[in-house]
Amino acid sequence: MKAAFHGHAVVSVLTNSGTRLLFDPFITGHQQCDLDAETVEVDVILVTHAHSDHLGDTVALAKRTGALVISTVEIVNYLASQGLDRLHGMQPGGAFDFDFGRVKFTPAIHGSSIVLEDGTSLTLGLATGILLTADERTIYHVGDTALYSDMKLIGERESIDLAFVPIGDNFTMGPEDAKFAVEWLQAKRVIPIHYNTFPLIKQDPKAFIDSLDEGVGIVPNLGEMIEI
Repeated sequence: MKAAFHGHAVVSVLTNSGTRLLFDPFITGHQQCDLDAETVEVDVILVTHAHSDHLGDTVALAKRTGALVISTVEIVNYLASQGLDRLHGMQPGGAFDFDFGRVKFTPAIHGSSIVLEDGTSLTLGLATGILLTADERTIYHVGDTALYSDMKLIGERESIDLAFVPIGDNFTMGPEDAKFAVEWLQAKRVIPIHYNTFPLIKQDPKAFIDSLDEGVGIVPNLGEMIEI
């Protein structure tokens, strides 16, 4: 299995069997992203929460590619109202075995809402993290979250090969709390995400990596596939 970081919280995964997965596809309007929403191919879209910088291009991508979308029940219900029909709803604590691998949703301390065309805000359930296990490897997209003590439990119960951890601060964990998260999750390797997209979340990813145990942290080039 291989994974790549595409800026902000956008992560792609390619399984050994050829399934293409995309987490939080915020592409349009995201100047740092190296993907093209008009041409990227995807079989499965996973969405951690409903904020526009995570739900992103989900509707357009799913309509163009026919991808299965996996998210919380509330987000899935909203997507059904937008004309999507290949949907699978889940909730934090729940897991499901798909043909490409096992997906488990975890808690995240964060909001989950969208702004409608009339300017009103619609809350869509809970924010989440997502564990993906395929090809005998486990990837953890932590999602947007504060540090919370159950990360210790997740680290004890799951053997995490690669974790994508937010470091931006202001809206999520900052570098100091993210360092605790890395220690608690016991991930073999870590890629920082959710930083430098906006001025409010400007961070130095190399400084964060340097604060971790040697060899744990990675700051890959955008789109660079990492063998898990």
